Amino acid sequence: MKTRSIAVLFVCLFALTVSFAQNLNLGIWKLNEAKSKIPAGVGKNTTVTYYSQGSDFKVMTDGVNAQSQPTHTEWTGKFDAKPYPVTGSSDETYRAYKVKNEHLLLVANMKGDKTVSNGKIQVSKDGKSRTLEMTYFGSKKIHAKYVYDKQ
Repeated sequence: MKTRSIAVLFVCLFALTVSFAQNLNLGIWKLNEAKSKIPAGVGKNTTVTYYSQGSDFKVMTDGVNAQSQPTHTEWTGKFDAKPYPVTGSSDETYRAYKVKNEHLLLVANMKGDKTVSNGKIQVSKDGKSRTLEMTYFGSKKIHAKYVYDKQ
């Protein structure tokens, strides 16, 4: 009986550990424009999808650019603060993510070796929403806040 109880406890602890290890950003996120603060002339991702692909993560975005033309980007890499290529964007060639804690990711977008924007992605405690606060570096700094709801 003791062996069985210990085995059940081990299985439960293992399942709990695996569920906590999953990144809270994984899934499909839809832009909540009513809660967002997006300045005129700034593009927006209306749908962002995160999923794991082996030991890497894949991030796909769909939205519109500053000229209201449709956009689609894809990024595959690790959340290790190293830049990995982005496809589908004329504004960035590399993106790097860094995990600060289970609810916070830092992101930097580069064009060549120059950082063109950076920000932080904060997932709510209940995991139902996430907020992306971005700073764009151009002729002047532009700040935007995007709020997404989990689908």
